[in-house]
Amino acid sequence: MNIYIKPKKKADLRNKNVILISDVADIVAKGDEAKKIEKMKLKSLDKKEEMANYLVSVTDIIKKINAAYPNATINNVGEMDTWVHCIHREKQEKPVFLWLRVAIISLVLFIGAATAIMSFHTDGQIPKIFERFYLMFYGVEKTNPAIITIPYSIGLAAGIILFYNHFFGKKITDDPTPIEVEIETYESDVTKAMIELMDNRNDS
Repeated sequence: MNIYIKPKKKADLRNKNVILISDVADIVAKGDEAKKIEKMKLKSLDKKEEMANYLVSVTDIIKKINAAYPNATINNVGEMDTWVHCIHREKQEKPVFLWLRVAIISLVLFIGAATAIMSFHTDGQIPKIFERFYLMFYGVEKTNPAIITIPYSIGLAAGIILFYNHFFGKKITDDPTPIEVEIETYESDVTKAMIELMDNRNDS
């Protein structure tokens, strides 16, 4: 019998006493064998701490399956190690503090973005460029020509909306936004670092 396992890179568990194979890997096998394998227990969890991290190797999964199916051929088509992040007791945060934190972060981001845009305009001398454009096209000198600055401001806002692919909480297209790409890259780097750290601890 051929058994295919696809371990995940990271698994998040909440309020669980044990780690099952189904928590860390997808199983493909003949008939109902896949469901039986998924229910196999890999590790019992200590719920004394609020949260804990564990490293599950593909060899742990293979050993467990081999014990039940010694004649099976096991094929790994996924990760070599899985970071299991267990949360046993979640902290309850009051809504007022949550909204306060969101408001503070939004204010900081707004001020930071406004400062970055104004700094760019100052370094690039955008107002003087607009005045030069107005002089080129109309032959008259004018400070802060509205006929150029207003469309530019609208275009700047439209460009930001298109770049971040969001408008009032809704995505314009199905493409991932730059923030989503950065978050995915960050989470992937954190997972890789945690796996290497726990692997080094186990070796020592």
